[in-house]
Amino acid sequence: MSHYITMYVLLFIRNDTGILKSIYMAQKLSAEAAKRKAARDLAFAKTPDRRAKKADAQRKRRADPKGSVGKDWDHKNQRWESPAQNRGNDGLGTKSESGKKYKTK
Repeated sequence: MSHYITMYVLLFIRNDTGILKSIYMAQKLSAEAAKRKAARDLAFAKTPDRRAKKADAQRKRRADPKGSVGKDWDHKNQRWESPAQNRGNDGLGTKSESGKKYKTK
């Protein structure tokens, strides 16, 4: 029986804010484009709706630590779902869900 040793090397860089980021990015962007995208992403993450959803998901996770392992809270269906299912809107894509308000308390 052969034994294989698999070694993974994770490379990280420290960005302008001091946060470690993987050098393996999903998109190949220039440094300037990456900075603009990071600013857009941060601005969207700080909207009142996104903050409310994140706080609600955090409350739910703290209330159900075992049931939430490896899952995302779906604010539309009010249940734990796999990240792929939740982020892909149950296979329907995210355009139809854009701008909708869901219960966060």
